[in-house]
Amino acid sequence: MNGTVVTFFIIKGISDIPILQTLTFLLVLLIYVIILGGNLTIFIVVCLDPHLHTPMYFFLCNLSILDISSSTVTLHKTLSSFLSGDKAVSSHVCISQMFIFIALVGNELMMLTAMSYDRYVAVCNPLHYSSVMGPGLCAALACTCWLFGFIESTPLFILIYRFSCYKSNIINHFFCDIVPIMKLTCSDTSLTNLLIFVCGLFLSIFPFLFTFTPYIFIIAAILKIRSSSGKQKAFYTCSSHLTVVILLYVTLICQYMRPVSMDNLESSKLFSLFKLFSLFNTAAVPMLNPLIYSLKNKDVKSALKRRWFRMIT
Repeated sequence: MNGTVVTFFIIKGISDIPILQTLTFLLVLLIYVIILGGNLTIFIVVCLDPHLHTPMYFFLCNLSILDISSSTVTLHKTLSSFLSGDKAVSSHVCISQMFIFIALVGNELMMLTAMSYDRYVAVCNPLHYSSVMGPGLCAALACTCWLFGFIESTPLFILIYRFSCYKSNIINHFFCDIVPIMKLTCSDTSLTNLLIFVCGLFLSIFPFLFTFTPYIFIIAAILKIRSSSGKQKAFYTCSSHLTVVILLYVTLICQYMRPVSMDNLESSKLFSLFKLFSLFNTAAVPMLNPLIYSLKNKDVKSALKRRWFRMIT
């Protein structure tokens, strides 16, 4: 196809090698089950345990829902196409998948920003923490985070939805992402590229600054604590969140901010760099988040032990 109207796309998937497709399916299925199990466990435990009814775990529940949503949006086609053998997806569904994924990434970045502010208040203003981080503010922050990504991505979705022709309908990826779509279209993309740049500022740079700036004050406050046990406790409350933030931002930077020379979606190699970073972002990060928060958090581990003890007794 050369500069024609496209009504459907073919999603090539993670690997083109037939002998590895079964292994790929089993690996993706295992990762997806771990994502569902881990994040649902965090969500259920936080909802059921009164000790975890605090702002920090309220935002953690929202983060778990976002992780489940983003991984479901991106991985479901990989799983369903292997079972059905149908790799075709309508252009409307493809563009909608791209829009939802971009919006959810923006929502997650904003949710991490809200969690960063929560940790800032907890460490730098502990005496007023309960009054500052009240239910009203927490609900307002969560609603803002959920709406931000969708509102910010809507203009970009409208422009891409209006693309009239494509050079090919074969997407060398495992879901409809913005990079392969932009490489395939033969429509004018000047306005779209400008909007991508603007959206990138609001969806990444600004949340990045608002997420890491509080940690400057947090570190300064921790250094002023005289007792070593106090410093350790203060750092412990922030380490899980900071680990997740660094993991997500490093993955996004490697995925979308690489040199042009490294961007080779048409490569015949088993895994292009783009696919590798995309898979890590959409599968590994949501899988690791609940592990990081449960393994490095005494409250969550204690709650899990209490739930497990009640189940077996």
